[in-house]
Amino acid sequence: MAIAAERAGLDSLWTWDHLLADEGPWEQPILEGWSVLAAWAAVTERATLGLLVAANTFRNPGLTAKLATTLDHLSGGRAVLGIGGGWFDREHEAFGIDFGSGFGERLDRLDEAVMLIRRLLDGERVTHEGRFYTMRDALVEPRPLQARLPILIGGRGRKKTLRIAAKYADHWNIWNEFGSAELAIDLAGVLDAHCGDVGRDPAAIERSFSQEGIIRDDPAEARRVFATAYRGHGLDPDAGVFALCGPPDLVADGLRPLIEAGFRHFIWVLRTPYDTETLQRLGEVRAILEG
Repeated sequence: MAIAAERAGLDSLWTWDHLLADEGPWEQPILEGWSVLAAWAAVTERATLGLLVAANTFRNPGLTAKLATTLDHLSGGRAVLGIGGGWFDREHEAFGIDFGSGFGERLDRLDEAVMLIRRLLDGERVTHEGRFYTMRDALVEPRPLQARLPILIGGRGRKKTLRIAAKYADHWNIWNEFGSAELAIDLAGVLDAHCGDVGRDPAAIERSFSQEGIIRDDPAEARRVFATAYRGHGLDPDAGVFALCGPPDLVADGLRPLIEAGFRHFIWVLRTPYDTETLQRLGEVRAILEG
């Protein structure tokens, strides 16, 4: 599928970071995310590769920095380090992973972790005694191939998540499952305000939107295909998800408000069984938007 996506013209390829499925039967097969990216690195040539997003709770920040650096070398400089606070309690409980005392604490941990990851990726020898992490003359060698390996922060938390993104992120992502395009545009404004508070140029942070939908010339057929796939994962297609289903011009029109608000990167979410027609026709949407 990664090969087909790259051949279809997609510029980035993403997978999740879960130990158990967070939708549908939790017993279904799940592969470890960093290993999947390493496999993709071997069979692709151009697209950037990343997790959307790594759970910070799963790994020490030093290990995360090493994993991202290794992927950067395996891929010839195409790695993106996507990371978030971690949210799925079931997988933490199943594998005995510390879930912290609450979401606020996990975001505080993420804040400290991303600070350390950035320093390590940038070549610092890090000694640190913090609330959550301790390092003694830690170093990441070899350095990433990219002069600045990009860090993506995923999430919508107005007070903490977007503040962390403003401080450290090269890329911020929000999923369509969190609401409409209007919500994403509103949150982009919150991110801009945080950038002002921390003295960072908002334009330095790429904004991406993870979009779901099915491309068909017949909108009714597109909605049927989407609903079938969604229900197949134990999800309700009528639960308010912002999906774009229809011909390429309809999909393009749905993305235009986001483009006007500064979003330049769209990550199309395809659930198994993968809809190859949508994959092949995303290029038509791109041509409309770039025309």
